[in-house]
This record gives sequence, C-alpha cells and structure tokens, in this order.
Amino acid sequence: MDLYEYQGKQFLASLGVPTPAGEAVDDPEAVVAAAERLGFPVVVKAQVRVGGRGKAGGIRVATDAGEARAAAGAILGMDISGHRVERVWVERAWDIAAEHYVSFTLDRAARCHLGLLSARGGVDIEAVAAEVPGAVARLHIDPIDGLSLAQCREWVSTAALDDVPSVDALVELLGRLWIAYSEGDAELVEVNPLVVTAGGELVALDAKVTLDDSAAFRHDWEDYAATQAGDERERAARARGLQYVGLDGTVGIIANGAGLAMSTIDVVSQVGGTAANFLDIGGGAKAEVMAAALEVVNADPKVTVIFVNIFGGITRGEEVAKGIVAALGRVAITSPIVVRLDGTNAAEGRTILAAHESERLLSRPTMVDAARAAVELAARSGWPSGAPGVAPAEGPAGRPDVGRVP
Repeated sequence: MDLYEYQGKQFLASLGVPTPAGEAVDDPEAVVAAAERLGFPVVVKAQVRVGGRGKAGGIRVATDAGEARAAAGAILGMDISGHRVERVWVERAWDIAAEHYVSFTLDRAARCHLGLLSARGGVDIEAVAAEVPGAVARLHIDPIDGLSLAQCREWVSTAALDDVPSVDALVELLGRLWIAYSEGDAELVEVNPLVVTAGGELVALDAKVTLDDSAAFRHDWEDYAATQAGDERERAARARGLQYVGLDGTVGIIANGAGLAMSTIDVVSQVGGTAANFLDIGGGAKAEVMAAALEVVNADPKVTVIFVNIFGGITRGEEVAKGIVAALGRVAITSPIVVRLDGTNAAEGRTILAAHESERLLSRPTMVDAARAAVELAARSGWPSGAPGVAPAEGPAGRPDVGRVP
C-alpha cells in the first residue's frame, strides 16, 4: 500500500518523527484558506504516487493568497507521469540550511533490513549512489536484533553528516524512523530530504511510505486504504479472497501457489507470450475458488486466453479436475482455456478433463506445452467477440455440457 506524501507524514508524525504542519485539500479556495491558517510562505505540493513532481511543476511556493490560488489552479488537474493530481498538500515553507537522505527497506538478497543515509539529500539517490558510491552509507540490520544505538551512531559517523547541529537528535530521529518502519509494518520508509533548518531543527520535509498489506489486520489503516485507487481487477480479486496482481499481457494466469504462478508467468514469457496477471488460488482448487478465479480473469478485456496451471499436492488431481469442470459450468467464459494438471492423481484428473475438451477447452501434459498452446491461441485473432466460449449449455440430463460451443 503506497501512501501519498501527506499520509506518509501523518504516519511518521504519529510515531514522533518531526514533520511540517499542513493540510490536504482539493480545490483552490481551500488551498488559500489552508495557507492563511498555516501562515505564509507556504509550499503547495501535488499528491501523486510517483516521483518527479518538482520537475513537472507540481511543487510551488506561495507568499500570498493570490500566489496560493494560482499554484492550486496550476497543479490541480495536472498530469504527472500518467497520474492526475486530485489533491494537494499545503505546508509551511522552511528556511533550509542542509538536505540529507535516509531510508529503511528490505534487502532480500542479504536477508536483512537495509538503511541508507546520505549527506546528499533532495536529489535522486540512485544517481548519487551511481556517481559517488561513497556518498551513501549503507547499514544492514539484523531482523531479530534490530537497530542498536551504537550501530546508529556509527552509521551517522560513516555518512559524515557534519552540518547536523546535534548527533544525539539525529540518532533519536533515526531511531523513530526505524520504529516506524519495523513496528509500523512498512516495506519502505524514505525521507528525502531530511532537512536541517536555519534554526537547527531536523524535519522530515518529504515522506515516501509503503505499508505491508498483509499486516493490515494489526493496524487501523482504513483511511489509507480508502484512498488507494488501485487496479479494478485487483479490487475484484481481493473481494473474492484471491491473491492477484494485474499485468499488461494477454494470457490470463491461474495457478495454485505463488511460486508456481510466478514460474507460469516466466514460462509464458519464454515461449513468446505476455501474462495478463499473477493469480494464486492457494493450496486447493475447489469449484467455488476456481469459479471466482475464472470470473476475475475473464473480466479482463485484454485476456484472449486463460492458462490454468495446477499442481496437485495434498489436493488430488481428480478433485482439481472436478473443480475446474464445475467452475466452467458456473461461469460464462469468453476466452479459450488451456489446462495443465500435474501431481497427485494427475492421470485421473486429465481423464476427467478429456471428456470435456473442445477447441475452447484444451489440456496439455506439461507446463511448457500448455504455455505454448496458450500463447498460440492468444496470437490468433479469430475468436469471435463476445462468444459464449465455455458457457454452460444444457446437456442430456439437464447438466452443463462444459466445453461445448453451442
């Protein structure tokens, strides 16, 4: 869950990190009113979940009501890298003496948390690290031991933040940021710039915070979640309890297990296709779960073929096949489906699927074979728009004759 800047500041402020007072508003007159309450000069900042706001003209200083109104009029509705500005953050301007950079995130390769600290804040830290690697002090933090006071002091010394008026104050602030990151269940906490004001104060002048969705049950994040526009497909999947990430391809992916789903995406790419999504239905493939997955994938207009890749472990292959067949009887599918079924009792499962195969429902024995078949079908343009696909048709006994095109 990526927070807007103002939400990130509110999150950090709640944990004792000094941030500027401000207000989030969405029309020019509200900007003027907020600026008058805060006191001029103020900074009007576009609220979008993307960088480059300053270069795009999305951050402006206003010294009076007229300038505040003009800044709001220019920024609201602006497009910044494909993101429309619907809200701005108005905060009191500061007299800045120095700008620094600090962040906490996860270094997956090292299996540790990673802290970055630099005296060169206010700019693209990736460029700084590339041009002058020594300008960024890195600190790996053991996830069990956490960040100690001694580590923090040594980290500050390595970063050579000589213009900080109080090392003790900086160490305390870094400790609060660490608590926000670790105890706040964040995946990223970044402050750029962390400024030293002319009066010697340390203030988080910007905040980029990403929260771990899976930890939401431990926190009151409803206000944050309410502002997450997100992908319509992802919202539909979450409503059905599915693990889904929308992508931009044409092959819809349904797999049981995150590892298998990622492998399926890779294999589709290797044989020349593009995945439309990552969808993990979990350890089972019951009919209701499969039906929900098919509904979500089928609703994506970019999907031209659906690749169902299931490995039966605890769940037996024939039960998986029955679940797929039953699901296809419940959902009207507009794209052909390719199924790869392997694992426990896979042969029995394939036999069940074979009874329902058609040009719209195919079964292949291996993941690569199934991926190739799916990509070939995705490349075809002859599938009629709005065709009923494997929509249930009444069979001899009044049961859905799955896979038959009426």
